[in-house]
Amino acid sequence: MNLKEMQIEELEARKAELLESIDSPEIDSMEKVDELRSEIEAVDAELEERKQIAAEKAEVRKIVADGAGEVIEEVKTEKREETKMTNAEIRNSEAYIDAFAEYIKSENDAECRALLTENVGSGTVPVPEFVYDIVKTAWEREGIMSRVRKVYMKGNLKVGFEISGDGAIVHTEGGAAIDPENLVLSVVELKPVSIKKCVQVSDEVYDLRGEEFLRYIYDELTYRIAKAAAGLLLANILSCGTVSTTGLPAVPKVVSTQITLGLIASAIAQLSDEAANPTIMMNKLTYAAFKAAQYAASVPVDPFEGFDVVFNSDIKSFSAATTGESYVIVGDLDHGALANLPNGDEIEFKFDDISLKKQDLIEIMGREFVGVGVVAPNAFVKITK
Repeated sequence: MNLKEMQIEELEARKAELLESIDSPEIDSMEKVDELRSEIEAVDAELEERKQIAAEKAEVRKIVADGAGEVIEEVKTEKREETKMTNAEIRNSEAYIDAFAEYIKSENDAECRALLTENVGSGTVPVPEFVYDIVKTAWEREGIMSRVRKVYMKGNLKVGFEISGDGAIVHTEGGAAIDPENLVLSVVELKPVSIKKCVQVSDEVYDLRGEEFLRYIYDELTYRIAKAAAGLLLANILSCGTVSTTGLPAVPKVVSTQITLGLIASAIAQLSDEAANPTIMMNKLTYAAFKAAQYAASVPVDPFEGFDVVFNSDIKSFSAATTGESYVIVGDLDHGALANLPNGDEIEFKFDDISLKKQDLIEIMGREFVGVGVVAPNAFVKITK
């Protein structure tokens, strides 16, 4: 029977039946669960509409009974003003934030679209504006990715770089013609990959409403994805050879089996002129080894030459690295690296409340497509044993 044709008692009975069905052991697939959820949401929406209509009728009856006809016009004016809210204003409202949180859980965006006053077509409904700040903060918490340039291009991104070439020369007017440049170019292709992170949360966390829930999952999962992206970039840097080849810019190396106070300076000396703002990346244990060498020397020398040091445990420590393995990376992340996020900063979520329901846990998976890589030669130097 069509929901519009059902009485309120029938709608409430149907909702109770659906809620009982969704917990039944016979429901063995997420597709069936999603179907039941969609119908429950449809019943809830119909019940809410009936309640709203009944409340409006009661209000009109009260206004008429009180003889305050002008109040009716005032109510209508308020409603007209509400419909003039822009999508940006609506996205900051508590009602939309609550609706978006439920959309993230159920993948049903009907309530979000109903609140928006401007047509957003068939595309993804806009996120609440405060979410952008959460995502930005999460990326900035990751020391490496916060320094990497980001673009938002669909598909694979190709970035050209120079393998070899002649420098510019001074040409005097009337002088002999200059020789053509011996220029060899190549291209780095950044192929986006799906980075996923799963967390298991309790029913209590899952039942959080609105902003509180969105802040938790966006902050936690976005940071973990940013950290994984940093790991991909570091692996890419370490895979580059000391000479530029097709598709791989050069990453020179400094070989040292000892921690010395001048080691970082010798690595910086290998960087290109364009790598003007180096960052030093290492494991915290390696940092401790440098500080120990500094204290042992009993001289006021900064082994890091005043540059920022960023810690990352994906880089082996000096003590754990074996012959040929790198334990420090020095380079300009803004100049030498690039990250492409073809679907934007926002991550996608999937919820599984079936697999772990006996433990009262829900699994939340965040996913984002990210392509990262080295895009300039001699922008990084690795220190190896």
